[in-house]
Amino acid sequence: MLRYLETRIDPVALPPGDGPPAGLIAFFWYFIRQARWLFAALVVVGMIAAVVETAIPYFIGRLVAILTETPREQLFATAGPTFAVMLLVVLVLRPLVLFVQRAISNHGISGPLNTLTRWQSHHHVARQSLSFFQNDFAGRIANHVMQAGGGVRETALATMRSVLHILFYGVAATGLMMAQDWRLALPIFAWFCLYVILLAAMVPRLRDKSRAASAKRSAVTGKVVDSYTNIQTVKLFARTAEEDRYIRDSMVEMNTAFLAQHRVNTLFTVLLNVLNAVLLAAVGTLAVMLWQAGQVEIGAVAMVLPLTIQIISMSGWVAAEIQGIFENVGVVQESMGSIARPLAMQDMPGAQPLAVAGGEIVFDHVSFGYGRSDRPVIHDLSLRVKPGEKVGLIGRSGAGKSTLVNLLLRFHDVERGEITIDGQNVRSVSQESLRQAISVVTQDTSLLHRSIRDNILYGRPGASAAMMEAAAARAHADGFIPDLRDSGGRTGYDAHVGERGVKLSGGQRQRVAIARVILKDAPILILDEATAALDSEVEAAIQDSLGALMAGKTVIAIAHRLSTLKIMDRLVVLDQGRIIEEGTHDGLLARGGLYAQLWARQSGGFLLAPRQAAE
Repeated sequence: MLRYLETRIDPVALPPGDGPPAGLIAFFWYFIRQARWLFAALVVVGMIAAVVETAIPYFIGRLVAILTETPREQLFATAGPTFAVMLLVVLVLRPLVLFVQRAISNHGISGPLNTLTRWQSHHHVARQSLSFFQNDFAGRIANHVMQAGGGVRETALATMRSVLHILFYGVAATGLMMAQDWRLALPIFAWFCLYVILLAAMVPRLRDKSRAASAKRSAVTGKVVDSYTNIQTVKLFARTAEEDRYIRDSMVEMNTAFLAQHRVNTLFTVLLNVLNAVLLAAVGTLAVMLWQAGQVEIGAVAMVLPLTIQIISMSGWVAAEIQGIFENVGVVQESMGSIARPLAMQDMPGAQPLAVAGGEIVFDHVSFGYGRSDRPVIHDLSLRVKPGEKVGLIGRSGAGKSTLVNLLLRFHDVERGEITIDGQNVRSVSQESLRQAISVVTQDTSLLHRSIRDNILYGRPGASAAMMEAAAARAHADGFIPDLRDSGGRTGYDAHVGERGVKLSGGQRQRVAIARVILKDAPILILDEATAALDSEVEAAIQDSLGALMAGKTVIAIAHRLSTLKIMDRLVVLDQGRIIEEGTHDGLLARGGLYAQLWARQSGGFLLAPRQAAE
C-alpha cells in the first residue's frame, strides 16, 4: 500500500502550461491539482477520523450511564454487545483510520509534492532570461525555489489536518450534544463564533509578520551566499570586519522581524486560552445545572465534558497549525516573487530549430539600449559577416562589443532592426537551437562544480572518452589534468574543480573551456577575450589550435590585445554603438583612425609605459 501511494505523483513531471501563475490561490492550486485525487481521499479519511474521534467521549458517557444504571451481576449480559462495539472501534477502526490518514499524508503527498513543487519551480526559473539572474542574488533565488516546496506542502496538509478536522469534529460533537439537550450546544456555538472572529482578527497580522520575517531571512541568505562566493575578494582586501557588519545588520533586521512575529503569536495564544477557559466553565456549569434539574442523565455530563476538553485541546493545536499555515503562506508569497514570473525571453509560437548552412550573420539596422531609447548602446548598426569569415570587433570599453554578441545569442531582444543567421531571424528560431549552433569562449570563464570530464563533455554530452581527451590535448589542457587531485581523492579527469572552477588557475580554467568548445564544434564561434587569461607561451600554442578550430567556421572575436586579432579576415571598429571603421589590420593602420590610435598604445600586444602612452 505504501509503495502504491508513493508512486501516485511523478515528482519530476514536466510543469503544465506556461509555469506557476502569480495569484496566491492559483499558485497553490497549480501544484495541488496534480495530486488532487490524493487530497480528495485525505478529505474523506479525515472526515471518518473526526467522527471516530467523537465516538470516544460518546463511549465514555455511555460507559458511565451503563455502570450507574445496570446491576453488577447483569453488566456483561446486558451491555456485552455494546462493549464489543466500543472495543472494535478503539482497537481496530481508530488505528486503521489513523494509519490510512498518515499513509496518504506522509507517503502519498508530503515527499512527492514537495519534490514536484521544487522541480517544477526550478524548471521554470532556469528558463528565465540572463538578466533575471543578473538582477538578483543566486542564493536568494535558490532559497526561494527550495522553500516553496515545503511551503506549498505544509500549507496544504496543515489545512487538511486542522481546519477540516476541527470542522468535521465540531459538527459531530455539536450533533451529539444536541441529541442530549439542545442547550448543551449553545456554548459551543458561541465559542465557535468567537474563535472565528479571533482567527479573522489575528491571522492577517500573523500572515504579514510571517511574510516580513521570511523576506528578511531570504535577504540574509542571499548576502551570506554572496559573501561566501566572493570570499577570495573579501580576504584579498582584508574586509572581513566590514562583511561582518554588513551581514550582522541584516541578521539584526531578521531577528527583529521574527520577534515581531512571535509577539503576535503570543497575544493570539493568550486570547485563545482565555476563550477556551470560558468554554469549559460554561459547558461544565450548564451540564451540571441541567443534570440537577433532571433534564439530562449523568451519562450526558460524562460525555459533554470530554468532548469540550477535546475541542479545547484541538483548538490550541489548530491555532498552532493555522499559525504554521500562514507562516508558510508568507514563505510561499515571498518565493513567488522569483518563481511566479512570466518568462521574459520565450520562443515565438511555432519556433523552428535554426538550420545553419553557411553561417552568414547579418545585423540589419540594429538598435538596443537596455530599455532606454534615449541612450542606445547599439545605434542603427548594420554589419554582414559572410559564411566562414573571421571578423574581429574592436573598440574602447563600453563601445557595445559584448552587447552585440549578447544580442546575437538572444540574451536580449533587439529594440529595432533584426539579426539573421543564414536568413533566419534569431527571434523566430528556438533559443536552444540558436545557442547550440554557436560556441562561445569568454575571458571570465566559469566552470561547473563537477569533474573535469563533466565540464569538457558539457560541449557534447555524447562524445567518447577519446574525443574528450583529444579536445583537451588540442586545448593544451592535457599537461596539467593528470596531476589534479581534489579533496575527495579523485584525480585527473575525475577531479572536481570547485565552485566556478576556483581550484584551477585562470589559465587552466580557460584551457578547459576551450577544450569544451573544441568538442562542441559548432559552426559559429565567438571568442570574447578568449586567451586573455593565458600566459604568452600557452597563448601562442593555443593560437595554433584556435586557428584549426576556426577553419570553416564563421568567427566573431573580441580582444583588447590587438595582436591576437591580426589573423582575422576583417576588423570592425566600434565606438559608442556605431561602426566607425572596418578593414584589414594593415589597412586600418594606414587610415590613422581610432584603430591606429589603439594600436599605437600597444606594442606587440603589450601596453606601453604611461609616459610613452601619453606621448
